[in-house]
Amino acid sequence: MFTLAQARHLVATLRPRVDELIRVRADLAELRADLADHGLSALGGLAEEKALEARLHAVVDELHQHDIQVKGIAPVLLDFPGERAGRAVLWCWLEGDSDVRWYHRAECGFAGRRPL
Repeated sequence: MFTLAQARHLVATLRPRVDELIRVRADLAELRADLADHGLSALGGLAEEKALEARLHAVVDELHQHDIQVKGIAPVLLDFPGERAGRAVLWCWLEGDSDVRWYHRAECGFAGRRPL
């Protein structure tokens, strides 16, 4: 369980990993598109594709090791289990947000997001 302050601190601390995830995701998408269209890419070939996939999974695994729920990678969506007013919630961070600014009840999902 995370307090809101802990979730915010973790987002700030792990921001370099999240930025890496975004870069790797973009490189992988571009490489796959090039390979599908032309069979070659300035970003490499099959070996580089496999290396990017492995790096993407490694970053996601690193986030999981902090008990963060990675709900999506395009866009990056992170949830942090917590409690608000005696109820189980997920503190929610979405790619593009400067801070954790949302929460939702665990059973309501993304559609139940509310601003803090």
